Amino acid sequence: MSHFDTVKRRNIYNPSSKAPFKISRSKIDMFIECPRCFYLDQRLGVKRPSLPGFTLNLAVDNLLKKEFDIYRKDKTIHPLMKDFGVDAIPFEHENMGQWRENFVGVQCKYEPTNFLVFGAVDDIWVNPKGELIVVDYKATSKQDKPTLDGRWGDQYKRQIEVYQWLLKCNDLKVSDTGYFVYANGKKNEDTFDAKLEFDMDVIAYKGDTSWIEGVLKDIHKTLNSDEVPAKGEMCNDYCRYREEAGKILLQKHLDQKKK
Repeated sequence: MSHFDTVKRRNIYNPSSKAPFKISRSKIDMFIECPRCFYLDQRLGVKRPSLPGFTLNLAVDNLLKKEFDIYRKDKTIHPLMKDFGVDAIPFEHENMGQWRENFVGVQCKYEPTNFLVFGAVDDIWVNPKGELIVVDYKATSKQDKPTLDGRWGDQYKRQIEVYQWLLKCNDLKVSDTGYFVYANGKKNEDTFDAKLEFDMDVIAYKGDTSWIEGVLKDIHKTLNSDEVPAKGEMCNDYCRYREEAGKILLQKHLDQKKK
């Protein structure tokens, strides 16, 4: 399917259905960013245009998973953990493959809404207390050291928090502290030499999952309404474009009818 195909053919919410409705971590974030875009997507079946995947980021993600899996199998600490003072080892569990799989992930049925919430983690570590630590890999190329400031940082924080909530929902012991493993591509080297080098950072973040169930209830209320919600304050790329394009197309249509 092309990333320009904006018509959904499945997983459209039906208020009269009794079956659990699958909702992903990314759709929860879409609702926070713009309830209208979310409603169009999940209730009316009109998707946002999506961007092509960042294949270099996916390559870094895949290689980090392979690398940490070596230490997972040996039940030993990864050098990055030593370098950044993280007292943990990669967590080994029979469901790790499923928890990492897109469109499957860690799942939880939230009974008050009949939602089956899911999200695919990058990694999970475990500390000496037996607490699971959510880990997310990020790849970028910035002049300065990466931080969790700004709009993207807020989105990343919510990402960790949803994963923490999902694991807790599965009756697992979860640390409030998660980590971002950041690969920051060096772009000031003298030559390329067919290789891209990275500076590595591990950034700790203490999550707060208290907002999630309230948002799920808000989503449920929105999906069960026939009223299209207002656009989000941050939704300039999509809703603003639709509104401006709609006005121009409507005026053009009216002008043509007058001829």
